[in-house]
This record gives sequence, C-alpha cells and structure tokens, in this order.
Amino acid sequence: MILYNSLGQTKQEFIPHTAGKVNMYTCGPTVYHYAHIGNLRTYIMEDVLEKYLRFSGYDVNRVMNITDVGHLSSDADTGEDKMVAGAKREHKTVLEIAEFYTDAFFADCKKLNIKRPDVVEPATNCIDDFINMISVLLEKGFAYIAGGNVYFDTSKLDSYYVFGNMNEEDLAVGVRDSVEEDENKKNKADFVLWFTKSKFDSQELKWNSPWGVGYPGWHIECSCISCKHNGEYLDIHCGGIDNAFPHHTNEIAQSEAFLGHKWCGYWFHVLHLNDARGKMSKSKGDFLTVSLLESKSYDPLVYRMFCLQSHYRKPLTFSYDSLDNTAKTYDKLIKRISVLSKDGVPDKEKAQPFINSFKEALDNDLNTSLGLTCVYDVLKADIDDATKLYVISEFDKVLSLDLTKGETSQKNCCDDEISAEVEELIKKRTEARANKDWATADAIRDKLKEMNVVIVDTKDGIKWHFEKHQT
Repeated sequence: MILYNSLGQTKQEFIPHTAGKVNMYTCGPTVYHYAHIGNLRTYIMEDVLEKYLRFSGYDVNRVMNITDVGHLSSDADTGEDKMVAGAKREHKTVLEIAEFYTDAFFADCKKLNIKRPDVVEPATNCIDDFINMISVLLEKGFAYIAGGNVYFDTSKLDSYYVFGNMNEEDLAVGVRDSVEEDENKKNKADFVLWFTKSKFDSQELKWNSPWGVGYPGWHIECSCISCKHNGEYLDIHCGGIDNAFPHHTNEIAQSEAFLGHKWCGYWFHVLHLNDARGKMSKSKGDFLTVSLLESKSYDPLVYRMFCLQSHYRKPLTFSYDSLDNTAKTYDKLIKRISVLSKDGVPDKEKAQPFINSFKEALDNDLNTSLGLTCVYDVLKADIDDATKLYVISEFDKVLSLDLTKGETSQKNCCDDEISAEVEELIKKRTEARANKDWATADAIRDKLKEMNVVIVDTKDGIKWHFEKHQT
C-alpha cells in the first residue's frame, strides 16, 4: 500500500513497525459542540483507511482521544478553554457538556457508518499519565517552569518544524491573528504542558500536580493517550490538515523527547471541507451538521458518498446542488444493486479480478473515487448476480455505503430516473428492430436483462416491469 506521508510530503510504501499489525491514532473531537460535516469528512476518510487496512489483512488497534479539557481557542495557548465556553453557553457543567456532545458525536458517526475506534479515552481519565510525561520532560531538560506554568522548550530540538509548512517567521507576533505574545515563553514556538491558576483562575476542572493546582495543555493528551494504548511506536497518526501545525508538530516534539526515539512513521492528513464562505468552521456560528442534513431529507450516507467521490488530499467544496447530484447517483446505484438476484452461489474465482482492481485503487493512496468506479465495473461485468453481490459486499466492508441494503433514500427520485432510462432503452431497441439492426437490438435486450427488466408485448404496446426475485 502506498500512502502520502505528511512527514516528508511524499507518497511512501506503508510498512508498519511490527509486520501484520497497525497501531493507529485518531485525534478525536473537542466535545463542546456538535461536530460539523467538515469535521466528519476527516473521520469518514480515517474510517475508510482503518477498514481498508483490516480488509488488507492487518490487525489494527485504533485509538481516539476525547478532548474534554485544555483545548484553548487560540493556537498560542491563549483565549478561553472551549469546554468552559460551551458550559457557559448552555448553563451546564463542563462534564455535562462533554457527556452530551460525546454521545452526539458518536450518534453522528453511527449514521455515517463510521466504526467506533477500539479505544476511546477522554483526556480527563489520564491526568496522572500527563503529569508523569511532563515530569520526565522536565527531568530531561526539555521543559521549564515559568509564571507557574510548565512549557516545552522547542530550542532543545534539532528540528521543530517537521512538516515543512511552517517556519519561525510565520509565528512572529502580529503576523497571524491567532498568535499572541506570552511573556513566560523563552521562545515564540514554546507551548504549554501544564497550566496553573496563574494562567486561568476560572478553570472549572483542576487537579493537583507537582507544579500547583491546574490542568493540562491540549497537546500533551494525544501523546500520552497514544503511548498508553499503542505503546512506544505508532504507525499512523490521523487528523485534519489544520492540526498539522501546531498540534501534531507539538505532539512529535514532546513524544520523541519523552521516548528518546522516532515515534510515528506515517501522518495521514485530510484536507478541508469548504463552502461558499471558505473553510467550514464552528466559529462562523451557523455550521452544517448531520442532523441539519437529515432535516432536509438527506440520507447521511449520501454525504459519506459525497466525500468518497473526492480524494482526501484535495479540498472539497460543499453545496446543496452537489449533494443533490450525489443523492441521485447514490439512489440510482442502490436501485441497480437491489434488483440483482440473490439466488445462486458466487464464483469467487471470477470475483477475484474485481477485488484485485479495488485493492489496486485503494492501495494507491486510498483512491476512493476509483474504488467507487470499481462498483460500476462489477455491475457492467459479464458475471452472474450472485458473484456481483458478493464482490460489492466485499467492497462495502471498506466503503460502508450499505450498497446491498436494497432500498433507496429518495425512492421517488430514483424510480423516475430508472424508469426514464428503461423507457429510453426500449425506444432504442424498437427503432433498432425496425431498422433490422439486430446487433444493437440484442445488445439493448441484454442490457435490459442485466437490469432485470421484463418486457411484455400487449395490444396497447410494450409494457415492462422489474423481475421479482425470491430471497
């Protein structure tokens, strides 16, 4: 399998640290609000990656954190904790907010057929782990105490800007709105490992530590939670491209300083979902959610397919027109599959070339668009229905579009489109027969047969219906 590795910015052959086993980590949500569909694009593509690794025979352990403390509203460890802001907005406690929006996140994931990771760990479960890692970093000289807070010292590293898309000048105070000066820092790129009351006295969740009562910074949680459940060597770290800097950059810095060796081999970043206003963001207020799409009568799996039609390393622009087109495509596809006969036994020898083509597509940096094309290739192929259903079911272990569920999300729209296609084919066949173009007429007859269309000559002209199969 070839994957684009953000660390090095090249496509590379994927070779896990331990043969046959993949340790995978996903940056989970900060549970202060609903996930918007831009967030969920990332989780959909990570889900496809995990499922394809399993499909390819790997033993995968996927870990996800839940950020329920410490994620501030600025890149530079400034602003308000997002969890505190959510609690104030809804007049609830931070833990009540965390529980509600964690449940909401996984409800959305279920609707999108996103598998729950093997391990889901809230940050607040791991305070002792954070304190231990920070203590080791202090002992090794990679961290320092200033103004009551504990900071990571980036000047101790041979290289900090490991993703090659940021440099020190980019972080100059005033150049980016998200960066504000922190007089406690020795270097502009240093970041907080542990906050005390000297930073925010109003923080709701606080714990005792060797450095005073306080709470962890955002970055430390992912390093600790991954090491806790995946060990010292991580194969694939996933997240949205906006997390590459500073979050993932800081994870690498503190993890490798703590461990004393390279930590993660491959970094998988999904690009933004944009709308007419640009990158989708909660800060804009009226963001799009799965529930909003459902209220407009969209099957959430239509949105999943919308994402799979594009490559994860390309920005994707959302519009309702585009989603409408995907809904029609999805429903037509489900309808075509639903009329396949479930009788018979699949011919796995004939199935294998199609499965190989699918693997070739996904092996090429998770090309889901080409993977979808493989579904259509199967439907057009000269193989029996049982084999077609078997192959498509195999594909759907990765695509997770409920391709063999046998119903459509917008039935009337789909039925009209299928009917129009059948009527057009029958018209062309009639014309071909009148012109004694038997080759064309036979080809159309075979096409209609493949669609399970039964043609009946009556005194009122040609009638047709779909052949019904017993299941």
